[in-house]
Amino acid sequence: METLEIRQLSVFDEIYKTRSVSRAADNLGLGQPAVSIALGKLREHFGDPLFVRTSAGMEPTPLGEELAEPIRVAVAAVAAASGHRAEFDPTRARRTFRIAMTDISQLVLLPRLWERLRTVAPGIHIDIANLSANTAGMLESGEVDVALGFMPQLEAGFYQQALFRQHYVCMASATHPRIRGSLTLAQFEAEEHAVVSTSGTGHLIIDREIARQDIKRRVVLRIPSFVGIAYVVERTALLVTIPQRLGELLADGERLRVYPVPFPLPEYAVKQHWHERYNNDPGNRWLRGLIQELLSTPLAP
Repeated sequence: METLEIRQLSVFDEIYKTRSVSRAADNLGLGQPAVSIALGKLREHFGDPLFVRTSAGMEPTPLGEELAEPIRVAVAAVAAASGHRAEFDPTRARRTFRIAMTDISQLVLLPRLWERLRTVAPGIHIDIANLSANTAGMLESGEVDVALGFMPQLEAGFYQQALFRQHYVCMASATHPRIRGSLTLAQFEAEEHAVVSTSGTGHLIIDREIARQDIKRRVVLRIPSFVGIAYVVERTALLVTIPQRLGELLADGERLRVYPVPFPLPEYAVKQHWHERYNNDPGNRWLRGLIQELLSTPLAP
């Protein structure tokens, strides 16, 4: 039986992590045909498909699942024994990164990230996934490289880095019939509110504090996304309580106005998260550093 090469084992490991032949090729810096050839040799060697195409991607067969851990250990052992330290040159890299983020992060980060990538890493592509209950598993498998948001539920096995502190503001139409130069607690309680509930944000902090402080809030509209919230508020007399960075982005003084929340609300940390399996991956480290640089600085006026 022909001996397997380390590159073939690396291909197996990367397909297992990403559930994708094309993403495995990107991450390994190989062409997709080379990855397909390596997978063909692996299938021939083991006499098993190892991975089958499903609606969720390339899922391992029972034998593929059984081989995943020993192959991962073997790849890591060879890399350690050879003293290999992979390099990542963003100016030359051809790789697709997948980032899970909130819709707020999409609005705040993506334009700046894309502008920077076109300058320093023209071969890098970005896929965006929404934060969800599956994000932890996607980080662990490698299907997602980094997740951005408020995710206190992540436990052992995950690294995190605080990017900035976030607090809340209230936003109303500039033509609101009753709210002008300031927003009082009495006005907050008297007006009708829109509420946005989406994964990975600190909206539960608001609900908890309003209940704890026995503040009245008449919620008449609930929506699952911050995308389009400015359009709703501008054309109604509704109030919305939103993260301050989003308020900075949306408010222009002519159509929308932002006011301090008229009662105390705690801040929360927006963080980026990644799994310990990818802590030392050079490409992942570079991506985390770029995100940290872009989000730790204030938005340009």
